[in-house]
Amino acid sequence: MNTQSPGDPDPVPLPSIDEAAIMLRSALGQLEFARRYTVELLEATPQDRWYEIPPGGVTNIAWQIGHLAVSQYGLMMFRMRGRHPDDLELIPGRFRKAFGRGSTPPPSAEGGPTADALMAKLDQVHRSAVQEVSRIDRSTLLDPVDMPYAVYPCKIGAILFCPMHETLHAGQIGLTRRALGLDPIR
Repeated sequence: MNTQSPGDPDPVPLPSIDEAAIMLRSALGQLEFARRYTVELLEATPQDRWYEIPPGGVTNIAWQIGHLAVSQYGLMMFRMRGRHPDDLELIPGRFRKAFGRGSTPPPSAEGGPTADALMAKLDQVHRSAVQEVSRIDRSTLLDPVDMPYAVYPCKIGAILFCPMHETLHAGQIGLTRRALGLDPIR
C-alpha cells in the first residue's frame, strides 16, 4: 500500500502488525518522556504568567497546555475509536475551539480556564489516552486515519505523531519561558 500522496517520492510501505506493535510500545515510552519534560517546564513557570504573551511572541503557556490536551485526545482517542458520548465532557466543544489547531492564544485569563484547570485537563486527557491506546486491538493499528500522522496514514502513524507533537510544543513552551525572562530548566 502506498502511504504517501501521489507525486511524493519513495512511498513508505506500511509496517507489519508485529512491527506496529513494537512501534506502539516505543511511542508510549516516548510520550511518557515528553510528558515528564513538559510538566517539568510547566512546574518551573509561575502560573500567573501562563496567559502572558511575551513582546514579539505569538503564543502563551496556557494555549500550549490546552492545545496539547486537545491534540492528544484527537490523536490517541478520537482517531483510535471515534467520538464517544463521554468525550464531550472530557474535551467540550468550547475547549476544542479555544485550543484546537488554528485557534488564537487568548491574551488574558479572563473567561479562560485557570492554570489548575488546564493542568487537570492535560493530566485527565493523558491518562485516558494512554489507557485507551494501551488496550487497543493491535490488529487495528494499520487502519487508515486522516491527518495528522507521522509517516503512516493509519492508527500507528497518529500514535507515533503524538510524542513528536508534544516535544515540539515543549520546545515552544521553553522558548516562551525564555521570552518571559525565565531561566532555562536544563
